[in-house]
Amino acid sequence: MDPLLYVLDLIVYIGIFGIVALSLNLEFGFAGLANFGKVAFFLIGAYTYALLSQTGLPFYLCLIAGALISAIFGLLISLPALRLRADYLAIVVLAFGEILRLIVKSEDWIAGGDWGVTVSPAISLMGASHRVDALVNIGLVYFCLFICFLVVQLLANSPYGRAMRAIREDEVAAEALGKDRAKYKAQAFMLGSAIAGVAGGLYAQYLQCVLPGMFMPMVTFTVWIMVLLGGPANNWGVLLGAGLVELFDRGANMAKDYLILPIDPSSLQYILFGALIIFVLLYRPQGLLKESRIKTKAIELARYGRSATKNKGS
Repeated sequence: MDPLLYVLDLIVYIGIFGIVALSLNLEFGFAGLANFGKVAFFLIGAYTYALLSQTGLPFYLCLIAGALISAIFGLLISLPALRLRADYLAIVVLAFGEILRLIVKSEDWIAGGDWGVTVSPAISLMGASHRVDALVNIGLVYFCLFICFLVVQLLANSPYGRAMRAIREDEVAAEALGKDRAKYKAQAFMLGSAIAGVAGGLYAQYLQCVLPGMFMPMVTFTVWIMVLLGGPANNWGVLLGAGLVELFDRGANMAKDYLILPIDPSSLQYILFGALIIFVLLYRPQGLLKESRIKTKAIELARYGRSATKNKGS
């Protein structure tokens, strides 16, 4: 494979999975929701984009539709599931993701079953080289990444984000202050699902096909590794985690061409991922970057007031 094309492909993947990692960070990092079925909403976005693109709709409408349908499914799943304890919520959403994948796989009339669906590229450049095509996708993916990052960052630094962190830390205390934990959690779950749907649509149009095998549960756990490695509740951290995990993933795949290993490189990759998570949880549980500080007007005024009082007292 062309080395430059390989690097461009890696950059696209980092952008797409950076968006998925941001969606999980919103749910887990800021709201404390253990979503172990993240791949389900990634799948919904991808298949929605693929099916609608065949009708001739513009790519941005397909992308928005994928986000909206993912958000609706996220809301429907969250309403009953959020009444459960955190561990039961994780099991319910994990089961939903796998059931959805098996339905798409076995029911040919929905989306072609094992054969999947062919997708037209978002921007058609007739006769363009693969490098130019990859550069166009980089621009599209990173524009969407910037929008998603901006939304999550502004939300995290708003009074709404402060309320989500309060619910994450102590639900009883937050409810005593009048915060409806079920409403906040459902909204966070719905928005996180919508962002994952955007990533799914970008994934589908970049690969120009969708297959059930592309949405195995390991995708969810890979995104969890990105968030835990980079730093929950730190948007820059999860983007760093996405980049490192994708680099590690590609490096493990390349190793089989240059090294003679006693085990399959894919198996070695999973072993190393597991060891990495254990190491991070033991020695750096906050991730590579610590949780970002809250930057709301009320917090800034409180800090300014404290510093002014200290200066006055001295």
